[in-house]
Amino acid sequence: MFRQLTRLNPLGPTARHTRFLSQSVATRQPASPPSAPPGASSEVTFVRYPWFLRRNSRGSLPVYTDIRNGGTRYLVLIRHVEGQANALAEELKRTLFQPGTPEAQRLQVSVDHSQRHVVIKGGQWKNDVMQWLKDRGF
Repeated sequence: MFRQLTRLNPLGPTARHTRFLSQSVATRQPASPPSAPPGASSEVTFVRYPWFLRRNSRGSLPVYTDIRNGGTRYLVLIRHVEGQANALAEELKRTLFQPGTPEAQRLQVSVDHSQRHVVIKGGQWKNDVMQWLKDRGF
């Protein structure tokens, strides 16, 4: 079913590789770092927010939908906010949509402090919220 192969290993001479018979033997070359396009700066800027969101065990963002009243009330929940959930709510209000747009006028953001959730009302904006979080590095 499988066999042990002994060959030169970068982890040391005593390390062994296991592969299935259906897999071919291939040597790995160390990957070179990607080069930046011309004119682009390679500087990375780190931003610290007063709040933090951990991804769940499957690697997804903790953004969920809650549909109530027979589908007439659509809520977007950001669960388990660590730090200042009020700061996250204020930043969402200011920057999720352009000021003055109909979406920005309908947007209602509140904080449930007992469960550390941010609740967003006014529309079906789960994908917008997830993209907003990904743009900020979460």
